[in-house]
Amino acid sequence: MSRLKAKLSTISRIHYIKLVVRSLLFFAAAAVYVVNRLNGSPTMFGGYEDSQLLLLTLTAFFSVEMVLRCFPSKYESMGCQKQFAKNYIPTGKSFDRRELRRRSALPVLVVLLSWLALNGLIALAYFLGYIDWGILLLISIAYSVCDMICILFFCPFQTWMMKNRCCQTCRIYNWDYAMMFTPLMLVNNIYAHILVGLSVLLLVRWELCFFLYPERFYEETNCSLRCSACREKLCHHKKQLMSLRVFKK
Repeated sequence: MSRLKAKLSTISRIHYIKLVVRSLLFFAAAAVYVVNRLNGSPTMFGGYEDSQLLLLTLTAFFSVEMVLRCFPSKYESMGCQKQFAKNYIPTGKSFDRRELRRRSALPVLVVLLSWLALNGLIALAYFLGYIDWGILLLISIAYSVCDMICILFFCPFQTWMMKNRCCQTCRIYNWDYAMMFTPLMLVNNIYAHILVGLSVLLLVRWELCFFLYPERFYEETNCSLRCSACREKLCHHKKQLMSLRVFKK
């Protein structure tokens, strides 16, 4: 364990803290859901004070995360920070922006269609009355936990669809919040509107930046994305990346 701790970067430690906090939020929300339903509430949030407090806490927590994501930070992964001009260090290699945009188009489309298919089934279950919007919220919080699992342990999008080297070079890193709150797009609630609105703004900004400056997103054109510049060092403890480990003890 001491050996593992020695390899954890500050950014990775923050990821683990987020995993714990998001997991606790999920269990808290699940407990509130069960208690409210047992008390006869037709929905998860039937006007109980604890329900409103939980909703406010969830909205505040994720809203702060999303607002902070809008600014450069040394405590965030380069995976989401590569969009900022200050993190673009040209490699000197010539590039064609149109070609860079096309390069990831197919994998991105595969991810998008897969995500829409999964959440389409969830939406169908919701409209048919099999689940209520409390379940949609629980699914969104569960997605947030899975997001940290993808970063720290195993990412199916990276392995099966995007085929990117690691999170630093992930083309869809900043899709995370929009993907988390996809189920809440079906909910007519002020808290849901806030979370969905902020996540969509992040997504639009990310995609606009990629369209204008695709060179910031590839290690061939941006030195900040190369292993030698990595501050996160996920490859020291993420089994999925062990074969790519280049940092020495």
